[in-house]
Amino acid sequence: MATASASQPAKAHVTQAPAKSALLGGVGDLDAAVSLRLHALFLPVPRLLLKALEVAGDGRIWLPVPISLLLISTTTSSKVSPLLAGLVAGLVLDILFVGVAKLIVRRPRPAYNAADMYVAVAADHWSFPSGHSSRAFLVAGFLAAGGFPKEALFLWAAATSASRVLLGRHYVLDVVAGACLGVFEAWLSSLLLTSMCTRISFLVC
Repeated sequence: MATASASQPAKAHVTQAPAKSALLGGVGDLDAAVSLRLHALFLPVPRLLLKALEVAGDGRIWLPVPISLLLISTTTSSKVSPLLAGLVAGLVLDILFVGVAKLIVRRPRPAYNAADMYVAVAADHWSFPSGHSSRAFLVAGFLAAGGFPKEALFLWAAATSASRVLLGRHYVLDVVAGACLGVFEAWLSSLLLTSMCTRISFLVC
């Protein structure tokens, strides 16, 4: 009897109605229904694996580490590492683009989102687009263009994006928009880097 009553809150937790965003309208409703279905369907997936993907795509890792490596490289070489410079530029653009989009769309996160989010992330109530997805595809796209193995990179980016829906952090549309934004940011940061290399080649490249 105690087991049945203990499982009841969990079931109710998964089936809560999602909050809406005025800008997305009916598309948002359909997206929320599909996302909830996927979240419930893949609940048997080990949460530890999904959390590992969440940490691997965390901005508190991806922004400080490249910046630190970039600063270290400037002290050991007369030239700035183009790979690190472009990656940092892309990550900064990602913060700006995602932040502005979230403030404009103001789509709340899924109501069934678990409470085990990091404090800094939990303070971000808006769901569209997914910052983890944009960041993962930015990194994958930029590093793939730099000669790194693209299959492994994009597999990681796709798994990270999928984990956002399975964890209940985001809706499907959030991660699709984030992935598209990340690919655009990778292209834009590569374009900026190429321009920078052409104009100040004595400092970069």
